[in-house]
Amino acid sequence: MLRCIMVTSYKEVMIISPKSRAEYMKQRRKATRVFYVDIDADLAEKFDRHLKKEQKTKKQWLLEKIGEELGQNK
Repeated sequence: MLRCIMVTSYKEVMIISPKSRAEYMKQRRKATRVFYVDIDADLAEKFDRHLKKEQKTKKQWLLEKIGEELGQNK
């Protein structure tokens, strides 16, 4: 029986065999970092509504703000 693992992101879906999954995750850990912050629930809900109005994801908003802070326009 052939087992496959589906890896999803907002952009794509990939089917990865179990043997190559470890290599994929190793490369992903090299290329990405997690940024996590706890904030007040009410503030988070207000922020989510604001982003929905702006039609932006949290990632898009954060990358834009990081670009501004670093003096880069993205």
